[in-house]
Amino acid sequence: MSGNLISMEKVKLTTKQKDVLKFIYQRIRTSKLPPTIREIAANFGFSSTGTVRDHLKALVNKGYVKITSNKSRAIELISEALFSFPILGRVQAGLPSLAVEEIEGYLDLDSLVFSDNDTFALRVKGDSMINAGIMPDDLVLVRRQAMAQTGETVVALIEDEATVKHLRKRNQKYFLEPANPKYEPIPMTDGISIIGKVISVVRRFQ
Repeated sequence: MSGNLISMEKVKLTTKQKDVLKFIYQRIRTSKLPPTIREIAANFGFSSTGTVRDHLKALVNKGYVKITSNKSRAIELISEALFSFPILGRVQAGLPSLAVEEIEGYLDLDSLVFSDNDTFALRVKGDSMINAGIMPDDLVLVRRQAMAQTGETVVALIEDEATVKHLRKRNQKYFLEPANPKYEPIPMTDGISIIGKVISVVRRFQ
C-alpha cells in the first residue's frame, strides 16, 4: 500500500529550485510574461547566468518547465506538474475503508502549488466528520507525515484501510475521534498508524 503512494509523488525539488520556480510562476502570473535568465539571476543575486541555467535544466528534467530555444523569454510552465495533486481514492469519514484503490483523477489547486512535494488528495466517504465541516464527497488535501499534534485532523491507516479523524489524547492514551456523535472514538493501537495530516478541504458546488 505505501509503495503505491510513494510512486505517485511528484519529483522533489531542492529549496533553491523551488524558489526559482516560484519566481517564474509569480512573474508569469503578474506580468503575463516569463522572466529572462538575466532577470532571474538579478533577483537571486547569482553572479553568473550559468547558475540560472543549471536550475532551469533541473526544472526541465523534473518536468516543471519547458525551454524554447532562441527566445529571450523562453520559459514555459508545465501547468499539469504545478497545479495537480493525485486523487488517490476514497477515505472513510465513518468506519474505516480501503485507503487507496487507484488514481481517480487530479485536483487542480493553484493556491497550494508550492506547499510541498508530499501532498495528495482523497475523496471523503461517510459522515463522521460533518461537524468539522468535512462532508461526504469532499476532497481532503493531505500532507504525508507519520506524526501529528493532538487536535489535528489526520488520515490514519488501520491495516490496509484508512479513516479521517481528529487526533485526541485522554488519560495518556491517543484516540481517533469523529466529529459526529453517532460514532465512537477509535483507540490508537499498534495496528494503527498516521499516514498524513489534512491541510485543506475542497468542496465543489454544482
